[in-house]
Amino acid sequence: MSTVSTAPVRPAPPAAPKRPEQPARARNGEIQGFRGLAALSTVVFHVWQQYFTYDRDGSHPPVANRYANALVSLEVIDFFFVLSAYLLTLSYAKAAIDGASTRPARTFLFRRAVRIVPLYFLAVAFVWATRNPTLPGEWTDLVRHLTFTQVFDKEQIFYTIGPTWSLSLEIMFYFALVALGPLAVRATRPLKRRSARVAVCAAGCALLYIGPFLWIAVARYGFHVPHTEWPVYFGPQARFGAFAAGMGLAVAAVALGDRGRLGPRSAIVLRLAAAAGLYTLSLTGEKAQDPATVFYHPLSALLWTLLLFSTVHVRRHGRWSAWLTTRWITLVGMASYSLFVWHEPIMLALYRGGLLPPSGQEGFPLAVVVVLAVAVPVALLSYWAIEYPASLLARLKDSRGRPREFYPEAAARP
Repeated sequence: MSTVSTAPVRPAPPAAPKRPEQPARARNGEIQGFRGLAALSTVVFHVWQQYFTYDRDGSHPPVANRYANALVSLEVIDFFFVLSAYLLTLSYAKAAIDGASTRPARTFLFRRAVRIVPLYFLAVAFVWATRNPTLPGEWTDLVRHLTFTQVFDKEQIFYTIGPTWSLSLEIMFYFALVALGPLAVRATRPLKRRSARVAVCAAGCALLYIGPFLWIAVARYGFHVPHTEWPVYFGPQARFGAFAAGMGLAVAAVALGDRGRLGPRSAIVLRLAAAAGLYTLSLTGEKAQDPATVFYHPLSALLWTLLLFSTVHVRRHGRWSAWLTTRWITLVGMASYSLFVWHEPIMLALYRGGLLPPSGQEGFPLAVVVVLAVAVPVALLSYWAIEYPASLLARLKDSRGRPREFYPEAAARP
C-alpha cells in the first residue's frame, strides 16, 4: 500500500535582491579614476604649453631633461575620445551583436546635451564677456564657440577657451553615432551567426579608423600641408580615428564577454606595453615633421584603447584598480569636465595677473602646483553648482524619450 505524505510544503525562501556585480562597480570606479588622471594630465600639458618657448636656435621646453619633458608633454585628448566612444557605443554593440534594445536617438542626444551644453555655454559666455568688455567684440568667435564650429576656423580655433575645440568633435561624434549605430543594427539583423555580426561591426570600426589615418598621410606627405593648418589636422576627418578605436573596443568587449576577460599577468603585460608605447611616441615626436608627431593621434588612440581594455576587461581587479579608485582621484574624475573647461581660463588669468612664476624652466613646476591648487577647487564647485543640477534635467525623460510622469496619481485625478 502506498501512502501520500500530507506534510505541508515549505514555500521557497524569497530570492535575495541582486546586488550589482563587483566587476561593474570596479569598472565604473576605474573609469572615473582614469578621467581624473587624464584631467590632471591635461592641466599639466597646457601649463607646459604656456611655458614652452621658441627661438631661432630651436624649441626650449620648460623641462630641461628630455625624458622628463616627454612625460609632462604627453597629450591625452585621444583618451577622452576613446573613452567617450567606448561607453556610448556599448549599447549599440550589444544591440547589433546580441539583439539588445537601444534608446531612441532623441533621448540619447537630449541626455548628452544636458551633460555638455549648460556648463559649456555658461563658461564660454563668461570668458568671452571678460575678454570683450565692449561690443561687438570678437563676435564671430562667440558664434563659432556657441555653435561648436570653432574647429573649422584656422584663426579662432583656440580662442576664448582653447581646449574646447575637442567638444566640437564630441558633438559631431554624437550625431555620427546615432546615424551609424542603428545602421549597424539593421545591417547585422539578417545574419544568423554571431561571429558574422561581430565581423561586420569590427570591419566598420576598422574602416572608420583607417580613413583619418590615410587623410593625415596624404595631407602631410602628399600635399605637404603644414601642421599649423589646424582645421586639416584637428577636424573630424583627421581625429575621428580615436572615436573609431573606442567603438572598436566596445565591439570587442561585447564580442568577448565575460569569458574573454584577461588574466592578471596578461593585463599587466598589456598595460606596460601601452604605457611604454605612449611614452615612446611622446619621446620620439619632438619635431613637427617626425612620423611619431604626424601620426601621434591615431597611434596614441590605439595605445589608449589597449590600456583601457587591459584595465576594465579583466577577471580580477588588483592593485592597479585599487589605485585608480582612490577617493581623491575619483573625486577629480567626477569633476573632470569642469576642470577641463575652466583650467585654461584660470591659468591665463593667473599668468596675466602676475600670480604665476615668469617663463622659464625654473618657474614651470611651481606654476603647475599653483594652477592645480586653484583649478581643482573651482572645478569641484562648478560640478556641484552647475553640472550636477543640470544633470537632473535628464530625468525629465524616460528611457524611451517620453516625458517622465513624476506624479502619476496626481495626473489621474479629475
